Amino acid sequence: MTKEWIIYFTLLLPAFIFSQEKDSLKPGTSTSVSFTIENTSSVVKNYNLKTETSHHLIIPILKNGEISLAPNQSKIYIVPLQIATETPQGKYSVTVRGTEVQTGERITQTTDFLVSGNRKLSLTLLDSPEFVKAGETVKSTFLVKNYGNVTENLILESKNAAIDVGASLILAAGESKKIIVSKNTPSDLGKNEYQNVNLSVYSKDNPQEIQTAYSSIKIISTRPVEDDIYHRFPVSASISMIGMQNRGRYDHGFQGELYGKGSLDFENKNILEFHAVTKNPVDFNSFTQYEEYYVNYKRENLWVHLGDKNYFASFLTEYARYGRGAEIRFDLKKISFGGFYNHPRFFTDIKDEFNIYSKLKIGKQSEITAGYLYKIPDTESKDFNFSNMKLDSNAHLPYLAGKFSINKNLEISGETSYSKTEKTDGTAYMIQTTANYERVRGNVMYMRASPEYAGYFNDTNNINGNLQYQLSQRINLIANYVQDAKNFQRDTLFLAAPYRKYLQYGVQYKYSKKGNITLYGGSQRYEDRLMPKEFDYKDRFFKLSVNQQIGIFQFNIEGQLGKTDNYLTGISGNSSFYTANIGFEQFKTSFNIYGSYALTSRYQLQNQKQFYFGARILSRFSDKTQFSLFYQNNYMPEDYYTDRNLFELLFNQQIFSGHELGVSARYNLQRGELGNKDFIFSLRYTLRMNIPTQKIAEYTILSGNIKNLGVKKIDGIRLILGNHLSVTDKSGNYVFKNVNPGDYVLEIDRSTTDINDITDRNVPASLILTDQENVFNFGLTSAAKIQGKIEYTEHDNTLSFAQLSTRKKKKENVIVEISSDSQVFRKMAVLGDFFDFTYLRPGDWAVKVYRNGLDKKYKIPIDQFEFTLKSGETKNITINVIKQPSEIKYQQETIKVSYNEKKK
Repeated sequence: MTKEWIIYFTLLLPAFIFSQEKDSLKPGTSTSVSFTIENTSSVVKNYNLKTETSHHLIIPILKNGEISLAPNQSKIYIVPLQIATETPQGKYSVTVRGTEVQTGERITQTTDFLVSGNRKLSLTLLDSPEFVKAGETVKSTFLVKNYGNVTENLILESKNAAIDVGASLILAAGESKKIIVSKNTPSDLGKNEYQNVNLSVYSKDNPQEIQTAYSSIKIISTRPVEDDIYHRFPVSASISMIGMQNRGRYDHGFQGELYGKGSLDFENKNILEFHAVTKNPVDFNSFTQYEEYYVNYKRENLWVHLGDKNYFASFLTEYARYGRGAEIRFDLKKISFGGFYNHPRFFTDIKDEFNIYSKLKIGKQSEITAGYLYKIPDTESKDFNFSNMKLDSNAHLPYLAGKFSINKNLEISGETSYSKTEKTDGTAYMIQTTANYERVRGNVMYMRASPEYAGYFNDTNNINGNLQYQLSQRINLIANYVQDAKNFQRDTLFLAAPYRKYLQYGVQYKYSKKGNITLYGGSQRYEDRLMPKEFDYKDRFFKLSVNQQIGIFQFNIEGQLGKTDNYLTGISGNSSFYTANIGFEQFKTSFNIYGSYALTSRYQLQNQKQFYFGARILSRFSDKTQFSLFYQNNYMPEDYYTDRNLFELLFNQQIFSGHELGVSARYNLQRGELGNKDFIFSLRYTLRMNIPTQKIAEYTILSGNIKNLGVKKIDGIRLILGNHLSVTDKSGNYVFKNVNPGDYVLEIDRSTTDINDITDRNVPASLILTDQENVFNFGLTSAAKIQGKIEYTEHDNTLSFAQLSTRKKKKENVIVEISSDSQVFRKMAVLGDFFDFTYLRPGDWAVKVYRNGLDKKYKIPIDQFEFTLKSGETKNITINVIKQPSEIKYQQETIKVSYNEKKK
């Protein structure tokens, strides 16, 4: 009795544990399920039992059975199960149905259980070309397989490439899928280069587990640009025909231009720039060039400039003075020093000026500059300037400037200067602070010059500042203040902008990623510097601005209401402005449309109506063609100090490499004009050259021989090396002469060989030509072939107690790989089907078979082969895949477990 209970406990323990932990079953395992069958009657009963499962991948190994029960007896009936690897995660059931042999009585028992999930993905590169010509499409084939038992919703990603199945894929358990990733290559590639094609796969439900595979392909340029053996200096030369209707008079003529900038040597140590523009045949206009000649040179620590430029000493002493002169600078590790001489061209009050300075660097972003400027006046000049200061004698201006980085968020800069002439002396100073914190950004600058100061500014003060505070991610507070300098010595080439005193403050609200609204308040003072004055007023205003992007359209709408005090007329009135701007880009062309309406009291008339509108089209049809069209009906009077375009047409076309043709035509209002329009046009031809300055390499030679390894002919075979072409002689010899050093790909024109001819080395071949003479030999033979079949056999299951399910499964496959010392090819082959590899190079090859997730019951007795392919040979192989039967052993005698009820 004791022995019987030990056997009972040992047999039922796994079933008891299973019944307590129904979520512990894993796919790919075998287990057993127990049922308790009772006979509550007073007679013996014999049942024929049949086992069923709710899924075909859960196989009852003991499908049919029988049991005999004495009166009031219970027995444990055990059903062994095999759970296939690809069984999906979920809830399943096993049912035992019994039929009593004598009476036909039926009993049914069912138990439920869970199969846990198992995630496992694999991604493998299946096939990819070694070479592709530029302009062709690279296609790489990848294999993704779901080794788990959960249907995966996969996300597929590839950088700059197209995936044939799209960006997502549903892959059932045990299923595999070929994925082709295509990538276009640029047809205008100038150099051979490698490009990668990648594929990344991850489950939408499990994004942290990413599988990535790559292939690397060499792209062969079809329009190769060979490395130059010379270092070249870029130069452009232009000739323009210009005509202008200028205030009722027509002028025309030609203007030439020569410009070059680049290094004189391969190491880029000597940098040269020069520019020469001949005299303008028409009066100067902002849209034409004025006469200019200069050359500058830089080498390591030395910089030299000769000729025309805007010369700068410091902000206070000489901010910008265009003239003809010379400048030199030496840059050492922490100290720089230099100076310049300048003869101003557009400011006749100054005859000549000299400047020397020294700069000391303190840390990475701090520095101190000390200098001295000497001005010689032109006492005979009577030209108008925008300052009430006129030099009466030579002026001496020492100055000291500095910039200090307090920390990564705060920077302070400033300058102080003193001037002395024979009769006067004066001072000036400037200080500026810039702050850049996480929520606060601001900048403030204050300058003051005394009445007798002989620098760029005098008898004036100037303050500019702006502040922005980020209240939240959507709300910004903004404030700006501008007060222009009143007296300064600006070049007379241009007129001066109006004097401004401007305060604006507001709040900006970003209501979406593509839209914001801003509310402003403030005041502004505008005063004409020229006489007689065209305007002099002060506005107090409130403004609303809305910016919104809708699709490809960008909208800007503004409205301003205010009160104007007109100091010219002595009256006050209301002023209102409404503007709208719409812009968008389409077909490589940007479009912008502008409109504005104003009812203002700023000028001579009260409640004067103004309407402005315009449009701009800017198109880049191609890299060789550009077009621009602009129109605006008029401008506000505040802009009359500068040249203004009313109509502009620009067209530029590259005729062929290095040659360009440009056309421009404009109607404009010249500076100082409010109504008289002038016309100017230009026809321009430009030649772009690269002038050799240094020989950096020698031509190389590539030669070789094609050996006959059993083909019909080796003469007349055409070989291609970049832009070079060579044809073999009767002995198979070839040569490429005068080849620039560099990276090349040697190709063979297959149209000049037989269809089955193949090289004994990898061709196309990547070659780096650096020596003066280079040799590359190879042979030509007949291609071989490997073909075969995946022979599939299935052994019968001779179980006497049960048979496994014979339900037909989906087609299984394996991966067949062949490899030599330099090549690898792979193919998927379905069990029972044929496969082949064609156009193979004779030599030693190895064949390897990968299971590709085959179930363990599939055996491959021989999965590796090695052999030597001969020229023109076809090798046949057979790969056997055998499905093994499940072997189950049962105890010969039935173990009976029973209990007897106590008789009362």
